[in-house]
Amino acid sequence: MRRSCFQSWGPARSPRACSHAYFSVVHQLRYASKSVVAAAKYRRLGVSKLGRDVYRKSDEVEHALLNNQPVVALESTIYTHGFPYPDNVSLALELESIVRSNGGIPATIGILDGVARVGLSREELIALASSAGKPDTMKVSRRDLPYILGMGIAGRKLNGGTTIAGTMFLAQRAGIKVFGTGGLGGVHRGGQDTMDISADLTELGRTPVAVISSGCKSFLDIPRTLEYLETQGAGVFTFADGRSGDINFPAFYTRDSGVKSPMVVQNEREAAAIIFSQQFFPKSSGLLFANPIPEEHSIPKAEIDAAIDQAVQEAAEQGFHGHANTPFILARIKELTKGNSIPANRALIHSNVAVATKVAVELSKFRKEYSDSESQFIAEKSEAPIFTPVMPTQKVATPKKELAGKDDLPAIIVSGSVALDISCDYSPRGGNTHAGLSTIGGTAGTSPQLYTSNIAAITPSVGGVGHNVALAAQLAGGGLSVQLCSFVVEDFAGNAILAALEKEGLKTTGITVEKPSGNDPKINNIDNRTAQYVAVNDTKKDLVVAMADMSIFDREGAVPNLSKHISPSLKWMVVDANWHHTTLGSIISQAKSSNVKVAFEPVSVAKSAALFQPQSSKSSLKIKPFPNHTIDLATPNQHELAAMHASAKENGYFESEEWWHVIDALGIPSSGARDKFVSLTSKKMTDEGIPLQTIQLLPFIPTILTKLGGDGVLLTQLLEPNDPRLTHPDSAPYILSRNFNGSDKIAGVYMRLFPALEVVEDVVSVNGVGDTFLGVLVAGLAKGLKLDERLVDIAQRGAIMTLRSREAVSPELGLLSDKLDALVQTTPM
Repeated sequence: MRRSCFQSWGPARSPRACSHAYFSVVHQLRYASKSVVAAAKYRRLGVSKLGRDVYRKSDEVEHALLNNQPVVALESTIYTHGFPYPDNVSLALELESIVRSNGGIPATIGILDGVARVGLSREELIALASSAGKPDTMKVSRRDLPYILGMGIAGRKLNGGTTIAGTMFLAQRAGIKVFGTGGLGGVHRGGQDTMDISADLTELGRTPVAVISSGCKSFLDIPRTLEYLETQGAGVFTFADGRSGDINFPAFYTRDSGVKSPMVVQNEREAAAIIFSQQFFPKSSGLLFANPIPEEHSIPKAEIDAAIDQAVQEAAEQGFHGHANTPFILARIKELTKGNSIPANRALIHSNVAVATKVAVELSKFRKEYSDSESQFIAEKSEAPIFTPVMPTQKVATPKKELAGKDDLPAIIVSGSVALDISCDYSPRGGNTHAGLSTIGGTAGTSPQLYTSNIAAITPSVGGVGHNVALAAQLAGGGLSVQLCSFVVEDFAGNAILAALEKEGLKTTGITVEKPSGNDPKINNIDNRTAQYVAVNDTKKDLVVAMADMSIFDREGAVPNLSKHISPSLKWMVVDANWHHTTLGSIISQAKSSNVKVAFEPVSVAKSAALFQPQSSKSSLKIKPFPNHTIDLATPNQHELAAMHASAKENGYFESEEWWHVIDALGIPSSGARDKFVSLTSKKMTDEGIPLQTIQLLPFIPTILTKLGGDGVLLTQLLEPNDPRLTHPDSAPYILSRNFNGSDKIAGVYMRLFPALEVVEDVVSVNGVGDTFLGVLVAGLAKGLKLDERLVDIAQRGAIMTLRSREAVSPELGLLSDKLDALVQTTPM
């Protein structure tokens, strides 16, 4: 099954333990060299600026390579010099989707703004594809890389699509072994006289990357191309694709070229085994795996041969050579086949990328299977990682003692729960008894047995929503000072928590420590205990049952000591819903009286509903509408959002004159906005009422980020008149409505769905994922960043790190601090 960040379920997959410590260390060193901590090594080597200015690897690709996930390189010249705009954008997104749907991570490679990119975001991919046809957009082979990158350093930021040779070179530098493309270059007809030979062939002779293509382009001299590859030492194989006997090397638009393939493979696993075997040889060449075009899309050989012959002849007569030759011939073939070559071209590329992903998946399996053996020790010397290896234990960017001093004033206060978490993972051992424990009937299932003891792996840790948010904000914020304000009792759990907080680097000066028994008549703490949470999980780490004792927070009159921490340096107050509603009211009141923004984390369905107390109650928690709103931002999941909406509706919040005043000013037509909701989100989300619920809550919470699991994050935000997004063309698609009633406070609504960054299959734990998202987000906001796609992407990246971590908050979040700082430097204040 596949999982994405913010999902509340999912099996964990424990990594296979290494039986030989020596090879384990070498394995870690090898993959750590590809991790994001490489930036620190670059600085140490004194080449940091050059590295960032010429070469960047996306976080997703970086993480995938580090964790032995299947990564597939994709070229970009097909978008810049192959398909026209906007067909090229559609193809680019299709190919990435094909990789993901087959279990891989796409790494589209190209040159954007003068920088070599390995892995492009959706926006970057569209930007590069949109540059197709422009005079300055280059076709970039290996030889062209120094020029285009050098121009970037000199200040001339060019875009370029990388050819097969250019893509192979950059893929190899990144550590990517599998590359899916359309058709290979080769020896042109008459090449024995003109020496017109594609650099792709030379690259295959010296760069250990496996290329999956539909052979070489049909208009080339295929026999001489195969001879040249043999001279270069590059292995050439053809997928049998169900055929037997002599198998022809394919010719792009047709399955048979009339030339017998040098070697044949039956399936993707065989191809992956060949690639995997190369790591035993330090200086390897590339491998070409020819995948014939799907039979239903193949063009008859006689028809395509006639078109090719005419196109080649015209190219020679009109003087098209070198880089200009292939685009001219392909365009002419399209005309001569009356457009039939275009769907065939698209079909073969789809097929090649799907096969490449399956090969990468099989290769990943081989690496895992042999991870304890000597094969992992023999590193590919030719890969020459750009960065120096460093052990993964050095991933936290800033030493804990440097994260926050004891006397510095906080930029963020998190007022919320801290608890001792006990995770009990059911770990049966067949029918054998162990220490007097046994499974019923002598068999072990996946879930623990009721009414008896079960063998388990029990792990204590510090948790609690408030703690998780604070730790995430501090790690991602780097030197940002974060203060956790909470309660513990002077008992075993409380003492363990205080010691753990010191070790994490979180200040304990905001923690109120109470006595075990209720001696304070002002507080109803008759049976006072430190908060604890116990989770019982099955063998797949799916939650079976959980018990939570958070009564220490749900007490009327129990208010954390905030006043001594509030200062002009404070930017944000985060409050979670574990508090009694009277405490929530007191915390929010203190924040707003100090002109501090408030972020609300709903915690759970039941607790989130308590935010909207009955209008007639005497509670100090009074949720007011914009512009006198008491809460600035909330991060519910869709179930918590529904509970908040239902509570607000039931308690009359949608009937007040102030609420109607804001709703009218939003500019949403009286006929409703269903069609717009569907276009901005989806029909499913609209039918579930998610966009409408956020709109109706917007007067009380002007920024709502709804966590939607595999569907990503939905931002719904009330726009004020001076918001630059109202006039920026890039924001136009996300403006849900505009105010037309002359309000000087409200200008409209911004609604944008941010897709999940990646499908996460290797989920270790879902605990703390949403808390991490909020912590990273608030760290960025406290640094002065705008709430845009860049900040949301970084917050999602943090959530993904926690999904893959055994901790409630991933210790690797420190790696995000540089990204937030870089974003600050590029954001006008």
